[in-house]
Amino acid sequence: MIDRRTRHQRVPKGLLRDLASLDQALYEAVTITSTPALDAALRRLSAAADHSKISLLIAATLTLRPGRSRRAAVLGVAAIGVASTTANLLGKRLVRRPRPHRAEDSPFPGRHVPMPASASFPSGHTASAVAFAAAVGPAFPAVTVPLGLLACAVGYSRVHTGVHYPGDVIAGAVLGTGAAAAVLAAAAHWDGSVGGRAVRLTFGSSAR
Repeated sequence: MIDRRTRHQRVPKGLLRDLASLDQALYEAVTITSTPALDAALRRLSAAADHSKISLLIAATLTLRPGRSRRAAVLGVAAIGVASTTANLLGKRLVRRPRPHRAEDSPFPGRHVPMPASASFPSGHTASAVAFAAAVGPAFPAVTVPLGLLACAVGYSRVHTGVHYPGDVIAGAVLGTGAAAAVLAAAAHWDGSVGGRAVRLTFGSSAR
């Protein structure tokens, strides 16, 4: 009985160790792959995604057009707020994973961006970019594919520029998706409540 319990306790630790090793291997594979045509563009993209500047600029553009476009912008910004807060105030403080190590003799130092002081897990940039795309898309389908591709590019850029492991990016994407789902659910509930109240008020007025 004791041996069986001990064996079950060892399985998760072994699995986590294997996943960490795979994560490290994938990160190192990226660091030693020469991509001179992509380095400068991904470095600029990664830097431009700081504080969700790209997403907020897109949101500002969407607000110029009333209706579904403006509503999508509001939902997207709300999702960024939820994702960023969850990633930075909860995820990073709970896990406290160190950032990737950068060798002094890195073959491609020109692709790097400044190393953040915060913990590595999860990727806040990815969480915010995915949250924005996942919240805006259902409200304004015309931008679903471009925003989805942009979110993927932002996530990969964080690995390419040496500040995140792939696992951090995957976790950020999951978190961002959850943040968007929460915002969309809250918006749907609010719309239902307001719509139902309007109907009740209308029928109440008619009955008098």
